[in-house]
Amino acid sequence: MITHLLSIDLEDWFHVLDNDATSSPNQWEKFPSRVEKSTERLLALFDKHDVKVTFFVLGWIAKKFPNLVQKIADNGHEIGCHSQNHPLIYLMSRKEFEDDLYNSLSLLRNISGQAVTMYRAPGFSITKECLWAFDILVKHGIKVDSSVFPASRAHGGLAGFPIEPFIIETSKGSLKELPISTFGFAGKRVAFSGGGYFRLFPIFVHSYFAKNATKPIIMYLHPREIDPSQPRLSLPLMRYIKTYINLNSTYNKLDYLLDHFSYGSVSEVVSKVNWLETKVIHS
Repeated sequence: MITHLLSIDLEDWFHVLDNDATSSPNQWEKFPSRVEKSTERLLALFDKHDVKVTFFVLGWIAKKFPNLVQKIADNGHEIGCHSQNHPLIYLMSRKEFEDDLYNSLSLLRNISGQAVTMYRAPGFSITKECLWAFDILVKHGIKVDSSVFPASRAHGGLAGFPIEPFIIETSKGSLKELPISTFGFAGKRVAFSGGGYFRLFPIFVHSYFAKNATKPIIMYLHPREIDPSQPRLSLPLMRYIKTYINLNSTYNKLDYLLDHFSYGSVSEVVSKVNWLETKVIHS
């Protein structure tokens, strides 16, 4: 049976990209946090199914809730980096990106006691205009990345990139890549396995892909997605729908999938990929 990746992007309900009211850390301080309660609920679910996953942690969250990050690590889960302040990478300079990465990695490594060698960009916002980010990731000890969205999307995406695990060769060395899972439909690549996509598609769709996949599915969720009581932000209609659709069913979907299929952490999935047979992309 294939082991699929289950990853949690550890951020709060107000860490919504491209929204003026939630665009900076100064604004975040005025919102009541709900991340601890939702994360505790996820940890209990993972204990129930005896599964270890990867938490891509926002440095801002780690600084504010170090005990939560320590508990995640103490429970045997893997800590990855999700940046310090949740920026869109394609809007950053190389120095801004490197500073953000350094600050978040230093904090996460210190709190968790783990090497922290996995990274995911906020909004999967590494595009063809900022492939230099991969060089900087390798420079700072990142060995596995999961930032490639191999299709067009609001935050850019990398359409045309491999849709299965592959290797990125950089000037600093190689990087293993776990791209977000997509399927072909009407000549396009469509995501299904995380965030709003996960909430939109019914459980039979997820079960079909989990059962019939020949490569690991890369699943990602946020704690806010099992929190139907969270406050609602004022967003454009389609963005509002994508952000809040089917919050009531996310937990039960996840519970069902964990009960019927095999899921694990980045390290577990990476260990089962035959990297000698994967494609190689040069950044």
